Order: sequence, then C-alpha cells, then structure tokens
Amino acid sequence: MSTGSHDAVEVIGAKRDKHELSDSQIEWVIDAYTKGTVADEQMSALAMAILLNGMDRRELTTWTHAMIASGERMDFSGLSRPTADKHSTGGVGDKVTLPLAPLVAACGVAVPQLSGRGLGHTGGTLDKLESIPGWRAQLSNDEMMRQLEEVGAVICAAGDGLAPADKKLYALRDVTGTVEAIPLIASSIMSKKIAEGTGALVLDVKVGTGAFMKDLARAHELAEVMVALGNDAGVKTYAAITDMSTPLGRTAGNAIEVTESVEVLAGGGPADVVELTLQLARDMLTGAGREGVDPADKLADGSAMDAWKAMIRAQDGDPDAELPVAKESHVVNAPSSGVLTRLDAMAVGLAAWRLGAGRARKEDPVQAGAGVVWHARPGDEVTEGSPLFTLLTDEPERFDRALESLEGGYDLAPTGTPFTPAPLIHDRLR
Repeated sequence: MSTGSHDAVEVIGAKRDKHELSDSQIEWVIDAYTKGTVADEQMSALAMAILLNGMDRRELTTWTHAMIASGERMDFSGLSRPTADKHSTGGVGDKVTLPLAPLVAACGVAVPQLSGRGLGHTGGTLDKLESIPGWRAQLSNDEMMRQLEEVGAVICAAGDGLAPADKKLYALRDVTGTVEAIPLIASSIMSKKIAEGTGALVLDVKVGTGAFMKDLARAHELAEVMVALGNDAGVKTYAAITDMSTPLGRTAGNAIEVTESVEVLAGGGPADVVELTLQLARDMLTGAGREGVDPADKLADGSAMDAWKAMIRAQDGDPDAELPVAKESHVVNAPSSGVLTRLDAMAVGLAAWRLGAGRARKEDPVQAGAGVVWHARPGDEVTEGSPLFTLLTDEPERFDRALESLEGGYDLAPTGTPFTPAPLIHDRLR
C-alpha cells in the first residue's frame, strides 16, 4: 500500500537491507500504520527487520517521537509541585509501585503513575489495587489532575489517547516473535512515559530468570537506550538494573501483595522491598529537584501511610476494608533441613499464575486472593517439615499444576553451607 511520499515495501526493504530509515520514512510509516493504511503483515515484516538489524539513536528517537505524536500528550506544568514517575519492566512479587507512589507524594513530589494489568507470570499493579473493595482504575484527565494536586499520587489505567501507535504495535509484536527487539521495547515504554508528561522518570529494569531480560548485558543495553531517549526528550531519566532471579518480598498475588505493601508503609515489610522502594524514591526525588528530603523519614512518621489512604479513598477504595482471602490453601513443607540457596522467580511466578493470580489473555479474569507465599528466602535456614510455601486459590483443582511449577524451583544445601546473596541492585544509570 502507498500513500504520500513513501510506501510500506520501500520502508521494509530499506531496513531489511540494513539501511538507516530517514526521519520522513519513520514518521510516515508510524502515522500510516496508526491510520490503518499500512497493514499488520507489513508492520510485522518491518518489526522483524528492526529486530534483526537494529536502529541507531537518531532512528530510535524519531520512531519514539512519531509514536508519541500518534496521540495526546499530558501536561502537568499547572501543578503546584514537580512530577516524577517510575516504570518497572516487570517481575514476580514486584509490588514496589504501591508503597512508592504515596511515599514520594509524602515528600512533596506528585506521582502520576499510569499502570497496567498482569499478563502471564508477571503481576499487574492495577490487578493488585482492584483487590481493594471499591477501588477504580479508570479516571478522567480532570480527576487525575485534581487528585495529583490534592493528594499528590495517582495510580490508574492509561487512557487510550496516549501513544495509540504503541498499543497497535505492542499487540502485533506479541504474536510475531518480535517482543525481544530492544529498539521496540525501549520505544514502547518511553513513548508512553514521555507522552505522560512527567518531569522526571526512574526506570527499574529487571534482570534474571523471572524477568523479561535474562542477561545483564542486554538489560544494561536496554537501560542505556531508554535513559538516552528520556533525556533527549527533556525528561530527567535515571535507571536501576535490579535482580529478578529471586522474587521480591514474600508474596506473589494480588490482595496478598497489597497487604505486604501496607506493611512497608507502616514501617515494616520485607527488607528487599523496603530497600528498593527507598532507592527508587531517592532517585525520583533527585530527578524532581528534592534531594534534601529523606523518604525513610516519611515511612517512619506515618505520612507515607496517610498519603496511601488518601490516594485509595480518592479512587473510591476503602483502605481499611478487609481484603479478599482465597477459599483454599495448600502448604508445601521443606523436604529436609538446610539452607535455602535458590528460589527461582519464574517458578514462583508461574505457580501464582496457575493458581489464578494472573491471566493468559488480556480479557481473562483474575482471582484477588490467589497467589504464593514463601516462608523462607535464599540464605535462610529451614527445618525438615516446616512450611516452605503456602499456595492460595479459590479453585483447588489448580493446586497440581502450581506444584508442578515449583518442582526444581528451589535448592536446599546442607545446614551451615555458606551463602552469599546476589545484589538486589546490580547497577544504576544517571
């Protein structure tokens, strides 16, 4: 098909033959694909050519800005405080957004956190929050602006108006084997985040068995590309490369992760979740020009918890309500005494998904109470017969497949075996 000064076959052929695409070719193909002039099969061919042959920084910047230009841009310049946002590439037990947004708000920086739902073994922030009675994910732009001014934090669903080209391309990549292309991952994430209009952005790029990126070098490459895209667009962008070979905290599910997040806001919670939440908060505050505020103080004095309750109430949720509890539970006991030396994030994530905490297709429902609780973390000593995991679901027929996921998902070494944990934060890019 052709329209204007270019046609799809020409653009596909150029990238297939390892040429750089011109700015006008990129702007044309994104616009034409968004409007339906370029067909899915043609964009599939181009995506595969990009996967195989890459893009340089100019191409990628132009591609990202063309995706932004396909929709609306939000503007928070009218707010009385600076803005900062965070994006995680997704993991298992990664509930950090929940305590992080109100914590940063308590430090005087507004957090417009547009989040998504879970798919496969990685959990979705909106699914977790929807386990709170009454809470709603859909807000109008006016509601969002008012909440940012009055409360300082919003976690909600992104509207259809932000980077609609990305929405089409994202669905296509999923079914054409092109999800792994770093230029397409980076432009997908950054087009939405730049269109969102925040002044500072912190990226949490996960690496390890339970992450999208399994390899540290590729995670580093993705982080560098996204930081460059953000800074080129005038958004102060930092990145942390964090471990996802072991799941975060002690829970993977929806309601159970909300409970753990509230424990963090109350000044407790698992050490790894607290460490990562505080580090990302400090980077967000630095990006927003508020380095002088220590977020740890806001956990200690209760103001982060106050901001959480105000944020949930503003979206019609009841922060004091009882959360859903799964109807059935199954305990997995330690087969022997020893030191837990490995707990595989992918195994735990798959088990939680099979118990009903996640979905296989985006239209599938999720169970609020389903998930996995692990009672030991790598480095902990366990005794034979003590609880290692508790599996939770409303449908007991799901237990068998979840147990299959956990087989081979952990290692026990003899008692007294020395253990050195992997670092939680591998690197930071500023």
